[in-house]
Order: sequence, then C-alpha cells, then structure tokens
Amino acid sequence: MTAVYKRELRSYLTSMTGYLFIFFILLLTGIYFSAYQLDIAYPKFEYTLSAMTFVFLICVPILTMRTLAEERKQKTDQLLLTSPVSVGKIIMGKYLALVTVFAVPMAIICFYPLVMSKFGDISFGTAYTAVLGFFLLGCANLAIGVFISSLTESQVIAAVLTFVLLFAFFMMNGISSFFSEGSLSTCITFGLLILAVSIIIYSMIKNFMISALVCVIGEIALAAVYMINSSFFAGGIQKVLQIFNLSGHFDNFANGIFDINGIVYYLSVIAVCVFLTVQSIVKRRWN
Repeated sequence: MTAVYKRELRSYLTSMTGYLFIFFILLLTGIYFSAYQLDIAYPKFEYTLSAMTFVFLICVPILTMRTLAEERKQKTDQLLLTSPVSVGKIIMGKYLALVTVFAVPMAIICFYPLVMSKFGDISFGTAYTAVLGFFLLGCANLAIGVFISSLTESQVIAAVLTFVLLFAFFMMNGISSFFSEGSLSTCITFGLLILAVSIIIYSMIKNFMISALVCVIGEIALAAVYMINSSFFAGGIQKVLQIFNLSGHFDNFANGIFDINGIVYYLSVIAVCVFLTVQSIVKRRWN
C-alpha cells in the first residue's frame, strides 16, 4: 500500500493536476476571506468555509477522474491486480494520496484564524470545528469520486458522472421538496424503487427468479407495513434523501457544534465508497 501511495502522490505532485486543485481551493478561500473577514471585518471564519462547499463540485471530479479510469484505459490496472498487494490496499493507497493532496490546502487554511486573531477576538473552537467538518466533507467527496472512477475507463465520463452525482447531493434539499410528504405517495414511490432495485439486480446476475423474488417480497412487505401503520411513511422520502445530503451534515460544524454524528456519517460514506470501489475492481478482476 505504501508503494501505491507514494506512486500516486508523486504523480499528482509532478503534474499540474494536484497543483491546480490546491491553487483553486486556496484561491476561493482567499476571495471569500477577503469578502467576509477583510472587507466586512466579520469575525466568524466558519462562514467562509460554509460558502465554499460548492468548490468540491469542480475540484473533486478533476482530481479523481484519472484515479482508476486511466489505469483501466491504459491496461496498467492488470499489473496492479496481479501484484501481491490486495485490492483493498491498492484502493486505500490511491485514496490516501488524494487525501494528502487535499490536506495541503487545508493545512494552509488552518492559519487563517490565527491571522484573524491578530486583529481582534475570534472563537478558535468554532473556527477549527468548521475546518474539521470541511475536511471531512472533502474526504467524503473524494471517496465518491474514486468510486465513480472505478466504473468506467473514460476520464471524461468519470468526471461528468462525479459532477452530476455531487451536484445532486449538493441540491438534495431542493430535490426533496419536489416530493409529497403524504403516506400513499411515499409508499408508491418506495414501491417503484423496489421495482428498480429488482431490475438492477437482474441486470447484474441475470437470474429472473431471484430478481422476481426480491421484488415480490419487497412489495408485499411494503404493502403490509402500509396497511398496519400508514403514518409510518409520512415524510419518508425526505428522510431517505437527507441521508445523501452531504453538505447538510456540514451545517452543524459550521455552527461551531462538534457533531459526533456528522463525523460518523462522513466516515461511513468514506468506508462505503471504498468498499464499493473494491468490489467493483474485484468483480472486473474475476470477469
């Protein structure tokens, strides 16, 4: 894993990709810092970070698009897959290299509250809590980008899919408002989702009986729950969609709250994405 980590980190630091990523984050930080802290003399640095959450929509697709897609296109992934290192360690080495590149601008950002303290009183606790939340949010976005990169050999497609997915997560509050909170409409929507999942399972395993069984059992269980307690489904779509609201979990950190649930949430997103990436590679390895 160490060899893969060093190789990936060297590739980012010997090309323009890593430096552009660092430059763009620091550029936006400087712009918002000038607008909020220097021009308005606002003492809360967390507002700067809160306004910058959209930066991952642009930076993450560019940084992660080549992580696994380029290996697959150039067939160099076969060398990695036949190496004595496990697939999990290979993925972790690549992911940790991305996190290291992201940690460079974050280390510089940590000095901003110290600069502000020279001109007035600020709350270091709330400022660095927001920095922690921003770092975890970025790590979660990077993990999603790595997973998307493992699904295709085209860097452009990987970048576009990553942007679309991150944009959907970023706009999750607006998306959830389009759905009704009524119990019946929520139940119907979940029923359609079960049908979609069954179709996806069939496309993966090509077994109609198993796919149909999953669909039938899911629909029957859904109908039974609705008959017993229909109020259980009230606002269910909104609750499910909030699971994918990555930036929404950053709000507590931006408000100066050391949110343990938020930390667990971001670490869970990272773990799930790394696991799915490993499974994607392992599946192609056996195929």
